[in-house]
Amino acid sequence: MSVGIAIVGCGKMGRLAEQLAPEYGLEVRAKFTRGNNLHDAGITSEALRGVEAAIEFTTPEAAPDNLRRLASLGINTVCGTTGWFEQLPMIREAILGAKTALVYSPNFSVGVNVFIETVARAASFFAKYPEYEAWGWEIHHSTKKDAPSGTLKKLAEKIRASGYTRTLTLTANRAGAHPGTHEIGFDSAADTITLRHTARNREGFARGALRAARWVAGKKGVFEFREILGELS
Repeated sequence: MSVGIAIVGCGKMGRLAEQLAPEYGLEVRAKFTRGNNLHDAGITSEALRGVEAAIEFTTPEAAPDNLRRLASLGINTVCGTTGWFEQLPMIREAILGAKTALVYSPNFSVGVNVFIETVARAASFFAKYPEYEAWGWEIHHSTKKDAPSGTLKKLAEKIRASGYTRTLTLTANRAGAHPGTHEIGFDSAADTITLRHTARNREGFARGALRAARWVAGKKGVFEFREILGELS
């Protein structure tokens, strides 16, 4: 039985999610763009008829209002927009108050989330060896809004949480149409260890969001994508 979803934000990611949705037993029953949803005015109970979950890929400025509006109408949401996470405590309160659900992440690629855990494990080892310093680097397409990205920030957060407290330099480049490369390195006078994830296209991000949309229907609570990975395979 198909699950009815809404696509909020019909840019490249939204269009790709719509294209791939049938592979996951999802049927797109509503679409919201800047043209029909200025200041979240288009998100109404009538427009969401038959919708059990929404996938939100918009902008850091629009996402918080969209998430609150969807929650108030009883719609569970998967949010792939980044750059708004400083408002997460308020959004969490809204989601829990509405008894709906949200899955969010700086990156919905399954591979990236496994990569983050791999980096954290490596950092826990290098934390014990003071001769190693670390760096993080990324490149994304020139239209990406936030720099450094939410993914690079999450990598740095996980490195720190793993006990590595020394120098960690982060740099970000924006150019062309590159879908995204993230690199973490540990360097000493003796050697260099480099861990890298390179996305070939946006498909991995869209597929992760669609898996999460199928999962979140009927759930309650606020979840980071990496927390539910084990339930998606």
